[in-house]
Amino acid sequence: MKTHWLVASIFVLIAIFLALLAPDIAKPVAAQSPGVHGPFVGPPVIPMSFDGDVRRLPLAQVAQRETPRFRLSRPAQVTPPISADPVRQTRSGSVRMPAPLQNFKGLDRPTWSTSFPPDPNGDVGPNHYIETVNIAIGIFSKTGTQLWAFTYNTFFSGAPGPCGSNGNRGDVIVLYDATVNRWIISDFAWLDIDTGPYYECIAVSKSDDPVSGGWWLYALQADANYLNDYPKLGVWRDGIYMSANLFDAYGGGTGYTWQGVKVWALNRDELINGLPLNPVSFLLSPALGYINLLPSNFRGSPPPAGTPNLFGSIESPNKFFIWKFHVDWNTPTNSTFTGPTNVTVANFAMPCNAAWDINCVPQLNGESVDGLGDRLMMQLQYRNISGVESLWVNHTVANSTAVGDPTGVRWYEIRDPNGTPTVYQQGTYQPDSNYRWMGSLAVDRFGDMALGYSVSSASMYPAIRYAGRLEDDPPGTLPQGETSLTEGTGSQSGGYNRWGDYSAMSVDPNDDCTFWYVNQYYETTGGNWQTRIGSFKFPVCKSRYFFPLIFK
Repeated sequence: MKTHWLVASIFVLIAIFLALLAPDIAKPVAAQSPGVHGPFVGPPVIPMSFDGDVRRLPLAQVAQRETPRFRLSRPAQVTPPISADPVRQTRSGSVRMPAPLQNFKGLDRPTWSTSFPPDPNGDVGPNHYIETVNIAIGIFSKTGTQLWAFTYNTFFSGAPGPCGSNGNRGDVIVLYDATVNRWIISDFAWLDIDTGPYYECIAVSKSDDPVSGGWWLYALQADANYLNDYPKLGVWRDGIYMSANLFDAYGGGTGYTWQGVKVWALNRDELINGLPLNPVSFLLSPALGYINLLPSNFRGSPPPAGTPNLFGSIESPNKFFIWKFHVDWNTPTNSTFTGPTNVTVANFAMPCNAAWDINCVPQLNGESVDGLGDRLMMQLQYRNISGVESLWVNHTVANSTAVGDPTGVRWYEIRDPNGTPTVYQQGTYQPDSNYRWMGSLAVDRFGDMALGYSVSSASMYPAIRYAGRLEDDPPGTLPQGETSLTEGTGSQSGGYNRWGDYSAMSVDPNDDCTFWYVNQYYETTGGNWQTRIGSFKFPVCKSRYFFPLIFK
């Protein structure tokens, strides 16, 4: 009898052990929103250690490739034209934005990458600026000296799966996590776009020194069957959060079916210490119809303890959706993903048939390019200023979905996002008939906002410009008028029709006041894109340091 009990006990222990190792097993304890599946826990991802100096990596150029433009299998709902954008700003501010403090060239094509489109992205740390493009990495000093540049394939060489086998494909991201003084770099990867499996390659620095401090390299299998398109990451108090659209990529992007949205929580302690990574994820059914979710990214004062990460998305003509991802690292199966909370915003139209027609934004002597007006643009910024919590974000809008209707940049400040979300202010920056798109914004420690974007029309070459507002400016306006980071002297041509899928505005952690921005432009008409990196700061930010009582 004792033998039978012993044998039974052994089988039970084996079953428990196998269950713990099994990938993507859903064991939900708390109730989720309808159509949300999970939580899925694991399987563990074992990192590879890179202990060398990145300056030892070869200066290899990445082979040319174009990242597929995945879209819904049918155009998104086309809404009737709105009579006029109710929050459009039709004039530039009377006061100019501060001129750049730093203004230097970033990575370009074909010197560092021949991939298309570039997807320029970047972030700033205490001593460095890191830029990523499809699919290369550049590390710069904060005065513009390029310390080194290398490809994702070189960087991840030796990592498991396609990450370490020349399978890095793009949708590049870089973040600086000031809570632990670490850098995070990622992109997606596969060896066969038709069959997968599909990965997110994630590198986490071992210190705040991205050059010689070493890195942990993770190869996270995002999905065995569906491509993790447009992955986005955000820094939060209790970890790193990520989202991606899932597509059946059969036919290399020519024949595909949208399979919903997947979101992840990644344990920061595991990432920075090189421990096995145990991701917690949820899947939003495609039947729900939500797409292009964006995780929130905090800077400055952290959110209150226990605050869930907030995910956002938009839907025309006037909806902003907020989800809440609460992860329980002690009992991951108690994690929840709930929502959405529907917030009504001013009416807008998604330009160019809800971004279905990529021949959207005209250029002087060039081709019309993708306006990408069907989604929020990174980052969904979170600020906690003196206890006032808010989300800030932008997207591209127009008065109608018709091709040929000039675009502007719609931006929002949504307060109390974890309680009763309210649109505190919103506006559309469209001061003339030029097209403005591909925006990114950030907010400094005092609540001053800067918005960067591309500008173009049939009578001008694409330029990189920025506008903004001070905390006490009239709500819904950008009175700090448009200033140029660089004016392009050429346009894109060659039948690509793709513009970088995002740009990046961030704030320097040293003073939480200096803005840094990266975007793309052309020096000559053709296919050789350039990128530009610049910084600037509102003068009043310095005054607030020395005379804080005056600015209370």
